[in-house]
Amino acid sequence: MAMRQSDKPQVALLVTDLDNTLWDWFETWHVSFSAMLRRLEEMSGIPQPQLEVEIKAVHQRRGTSEYSALLTELPSLQKLHPNGDLLQIYDSAIHVLNSERVRTTRLYPGVRETVEELRQRNVPVVAYTESVAYWSEWRIKKTGLDGLISTLYTAPDHDLPLGLTVNDLRKLPAEEYGLRATDHRHVPKGVFKPDTSILSKIITDRGLSPDQVVYVGDSLMKDVVMAQRTGAYDVHAQYGAAQHRPEYELLRRVSHWTEEDVERERTISAGGDINPNYTLQREFSELLLHFDFREA
Repeated sequence: MAMRQSDKPQVALLVTDLDNTLWDWFETWHVSFSAMLRRLEEMSGIPQPQLEVEIKAVHQRRGTSEYSALLTELPSLQKLHPNGDLLQIYDSAIHVLNSERVRTTRLYPGVRETVEELRQRNVPVVAYTESVAYWSEWRIKKTGLDGLISTLYTAPDHDLPLGLTVNDLRKLPAEEYGLRATDHRHVPKGVFKPDTSILSKIITDRGLSPDQVVYVGDSLMKDVVMAQRTGAYDVHAQYGAAQHRPEYELLRRVSHWTEEDVERERTISAGGDINPNYTLQREFSELLLHFDFREA
């Protein structure tokens, strides 16, 4: 029997993760990062396994796997080019990273249509990600979601090496940076999912109760657990799960995650004890089958 509209939970706010929920972050990361690694090995002669070890150390120190000044802090490159401008010397490797990122960044099927439908219903869409500010903004602009997402919550940008400024990394005109219509707010440093403080603040700031809110994300141990602890409707974006892909091992080898994080993720992805109440198996648009989104 078809579900009647009144049978669905009535909700007034959608809060969503970004990476591997609205777009395939992992696919883009893997294609672009592995292309850079191959070019870096070709240009420097340093074996990729050695580069990976050094990259992981930098990523852990900076707390992100998207560190824009990465090449400036790799000991092997520093030793190979003492006092050299590493960003200039290895510009070709950076170029292939950026060009592949541009080529592969796109929304999952059904995302734009669903967000536009909610906008027509006057239901706001808020994004909350642990990714750093700059790349989250870039992807929202690249995918055309600036303004369709009402508010964006991100981690602050990573620190830079002594003597290097943001302007040293930015090559485009100033107007190319930042969002035009989406309100961008930063999460305090040291706050990570499944900590409920940010999601709870998003809900209370909107004058809503948790049972009026849907939260969707691809991570069981972060997104689903956080939503369940908050009392919001939890939705697992199962289509975005990437941990089972063979290519995911590269991310594990160079990520800023701790070894404990990696092992816990392996356990959960292999069949842990976290059970989402709702699951999107194929598309983001399946949200409309589960919930009655209405203006508060």
